[in-house]
Amino acid sequence: MMQQKRFTFRKKRVKNKVGSNQPIHKMADIDDKTEKNVPGKFYVDCNCIDCDLCRETAPDFFARDDDEGVSYVSKQPETDEEIALCQEALEGCPVQAIGDDGE
Repeated sequence: MMQQKRFTFRKKRVKNKVGSNQPIHKMADIDDKTEKNVPGKFYVDCNCIDCDLCRETAPDFFARDDDEGVSYVSKQPETDEEIALCQEALEGCPVQAIGDDGE
């Protein structure tokens, strides 16, 4: 019987500008946010790949723009619980298309 090799994948750590060994997190660009975002802290930029993760995580706050094939923030969170849901969507976005530095 052959022994099966096991592979372990590790997140690559690189030195960022300040010399920290933490993974670099690219954030959404406020200048590239999609048109339908409502004003406020959270937004989705044009890098959205329409994966549906944000709409599944926080369906009361993210919606789909059927014409453009991207998500957008349809309502800004108000309570701590709502903010936590939107933050979870931001952290889970596979292309970092959700930002939280809006006006």
